[in-house]
Amino acid sequence: MTIGACSALERICESVDAILSTATSHQRAFVVEVMGRHCGWLALNAAISTGADYLFIPEAPPKNGWEDAMCATLKASRDAGKRTSLVIVAEGAVDRQLRPIRANEVRDILATRLGYDTRVTILGHVQRGGAPAHFDRFLGTMQGAEAVEAILRATPSTPSLVIGMLENKITTQPLKEAIELTGQVAQAIESRNFDRAMGLRSASFAKQLTSYKEIANFNPDSKMKLPDEQRLRIAIVHAGAPAGGMNTATRSAVRLCINRGHTVLGVHNGFPGLMRGEISELDWLTVDGWTIAGGSRLGTNRDQPGLQMGAVAYQMQKHNVQALMVVGGFEAFTAVLELGRSRAQYPAFCIPMVLVPATVSNNVPGTEFSLGADTAANVIVRSTDMIKQSASSNRRRVFVIEVQGGNCGFLAVTAGLSGGSTTVYTPEEGVDLTRLQRDIAHLRARYIKELGRSEGRVTLCNENASKIYSTEMIASIYEAESGGFYGARTSVLGHLQQGGTPSPLDRCRANTMAVDSVNWLQARCWDAMHIPNENNVRLPSDQLKRKYFPCVYTDAPQTATVIGVIGSEVRFTPISDLVVHTDFARRVPRTIWWEASRQLIDILSGVGVDIENGGCVSEYKSCAVDLTADDLMRLYGQHGRLAKLS
Repeated sequence: MTIGACSALERICESVDAILSTATSHQRAFVVEVMGRHCGWLALNAAISTGADYLFIPEAPPKNGWEDAMCATLKASRDAGKRTSLVIVAEGAVDRQLRPIRANEVRDILATRLGYDTRVTILGHVQRGGAPAHFDRFLGTMQGAEAVEAILRATPSTPSLVIGMLENKITTQPLKEAIELTGQVAQAIESRNFDRAMGLRSASFAKQLTSYKEIANFNPDSKMKLPDEQRLRIAIVHAGAPAGGMNTATRSAVRLCINRGHTVLGVHNGFPGLMRGEISELDWLTVDGWTIAGGSRLGTNRDQPGLQMGAVAYQMQKHNVQALMVVGGFEAFTAVLELGRSRAQYPAFCIPMVLVPATVSNNVPGTEFSLGADTAANVIVRSTDMIKQSASSNRRRVFVIEVQGGNCGFLAVTAGLSGGSTTVYTPEEGVDLTRLQRDIAHLRARYIKELGRSEGRVTLCNENASKIYSTEMIASIYEAESGGFYGARTSVLGHLQQGGTPSPLDRCRANTMAVDSVNWLQARCWDAMHIPNENNVRLPSDQLKRKYFPCVYTDAPQTATVIGVIGSEVRFTPISDLVVHTDFARRVPRTIWWEASRQLIDILSGVGVDIENGGCVSEYKSCAVDLTADDLMRLYGQHGRLAKLS
């Protein structure tokens, strides 16, 4: 991913989200053209993020007769009850004969053949403007720091480098080979070697395209329908606080399952709803608009299944649940752990279970990114921008902004780095008088030096940074010790961070995690399709034995897992293996992978830095992965995996 791509994707999604409102009102079809002359990344991720019905990208041209295929696909969705149609076209889209596919041509086909009231929107340079998204600011800051590190390490024999991001890792790559690989995509398209063009994209790009094609449209007679004996009953439940991407993940899972012939059961109102039997079958149209919906459409809360474990088991047995997907945060983590540990007492729990991490706090063990964290960070950064504007207008004001995150400082650190925070207070570091004295001394020095032309400053404070020094107290100390050079105010963002439309990045991650989770559940269920001997299952003497067992039965520890993004890969980790890596008292993982970002905040804001004479208290540790030309060829030419990126 390059700097600016996420912001451009956000502009596209904002525009399409608005377009869909009028499209629904008038039952119209819209054809939206986005940038991407030789690259379909923006178009593909926009299609996934907005729930587009059809997609045209340069790397994967449609087969001959695409006009008929497109019309049949859109008509099937309308016949199923959908009120709108959305087609995303990359500006460089072509057919197999390299004939350009234009948005106006697609509009004419839909209007003529299907009689749809169709409009065209060409977004153009709107995609280049606007405030940068949180992730672009974060990426730009980290890559800028790594560029300086690369220059300092360079020798006369070091080749020219490009600082990039591959497989969720900041990398240094040889510039010459990187440019050559980029040019090869256009050459492959021009020579009609479309397999080669796709091969030069990352493995995740091809994977996204495959999953999009499978879930984009309603296929009542799909070739993907499975034999009756392989069709499953999969339940989805939300647990914990709401987070952006919960609904998107549910929609992707539901649509993928329906197209394969599975039955999806939606559990309403978390585990208490499961205890009460608040379960309904989810269909295609029910989840149609969930891509852009924030919060939790199924309903969620923090209650655990242990309140009435027997009632949970009864309802799961009653509805013949053969696989369980739980979407949520740390409460969902402990719930799945509890269900797994209760398998010996309740055979209804002897089914594959997967947790899709979704929490603004990003504190679920087994993953580096949780759904909702990027959405919350964007809310914080946008709020910080507005607050800084107020502070700058006053010239002499500091704002202490309280953000969520529980006992995890991820939000404060990443949003603080993206939003230009002077410093951040996190639970991992805590707050004490020595730290406050240092920060106040820095603020006074800056305001004295900038007298009359000072800019506003902000400090982010995690809600649990200190039990003693609250946000209000920190602001009061700031002002009391200011020497009259500045004033201090507070702002508590609160539950704003849990609401709003999910960010495009969270939508794309939700789609990836949901599709991989369904594939994993499906495979584990098929592996476990057998009926054990009831006499071999030991139950307490006071508990009734069941009269039957489901056709899916497994009590293996590795069938209760957490799906997570770890470095360069999506990984399924048995939840029992994560116990030793979890601080249950503080509700956080024991590993802090984002620690390097924290040091960079102080360095960039000048805290502990002697600007006049040089020198710095904080030391930045480079986290970039150095790649060679051979590494690039292995990644793109052969779609291989690199141990250094794992």
